[in-house]
Amino acid sequence: MEIESVCRLYAMRASEPTKVECSLVLAQNALMQQSQGDAEGLVHGHGWGVADYRETVPMIEKQTWAAYHGEHFRKTAARVYAHTVVAHVRQATVGGTALENTHPFQNGRWVFAHNGTVPNFDRVRDLMIDHIDPLLRNDIKGITDSEHVFYYLLTRIMRHPDQPLHEVVGRALRQIIDWSHSVDPNEEVGLNIVLTDGDRLVGSRYNRTLWHLVKTDVAVCGVCGRTHVQHDTGADYRAVEIASEPISGENWQSFANGVVYAIDKDLHFRIDPLPARAGAVAA
Repeated sequence: MEIESVCRLYAMRASEPTKVECSLVLAQNALMQQSQGDAEGLVHGHGWGVADYRETVPMIEKQTWAAYHGEHFRKTAARVYAHTVVAHVRQATVGGTALENTHPFQNGRWVFAHNGTVPNFDRVRDLMIDHIDPLLRNDIKGITDSEHVFYYLLTRIMRHPDQPLHEVVGRALRQIIDWSHSVDPNEEVGLNIVLTDGDRLVGSRYNRTLWHLVKTDVAVCGVCGRTHVQHDTGADYRAVEIASEPISGENWQSFANGVVYAIDKDLHFRIDPLPARAGAVAA
């Protein structure tokens, strides 16, 4: 069955535990507001998920109703205080609304979310599935293109542990794009992703809007009137936020289309073009 998703995602990586309630709930264009109506007027009401890390363990809250319904999303956002956060609101045009189809997806320490679609996925899946490690293949619980992309990426990472993470992910995404174009070169692939193990975070912008905001100090928030860091961090605080749309009136910058980005353990932030060729496909 073909799955097409038009969603909104958010990610944050910071050098110190940081609150994200304003970005998720309180800001003018917070993720909860985007779930009710984004910049294009689309509603993302088919489920939501928020992931953060306690030490090295990802904690994920997911529900199948809209983020803007009730207090559950609001309360979840209010409790999050972490180095690494991934959040997602889903709009599924084809496919069931179910927890197993709701982002973020998790395997061990890895957490993944996706904004976009792999068109003709029933046919692309036939090309992809044999390249997903059999042990990981058994972990696939839902029917979305997104979850299959996640496990294909994990396979490539597992088989190339000594290579830079952003390079492995970039080549894997190019392979998915090539598979999709081999099925129908006229269909547009949407591959905005975020993937993290809590220490490292990588992602891409490909045919969907994506923005980033780099913070290099702890400032009083113009939305809530407080700082988002609850202790004295000194001069070394740094944070990077990623979002499908600018969330606040701060200096958000748009990613160029066709890039892979990476935030390493030391909060170094880099952006590179997606590779022109996929390279060797994992057997």
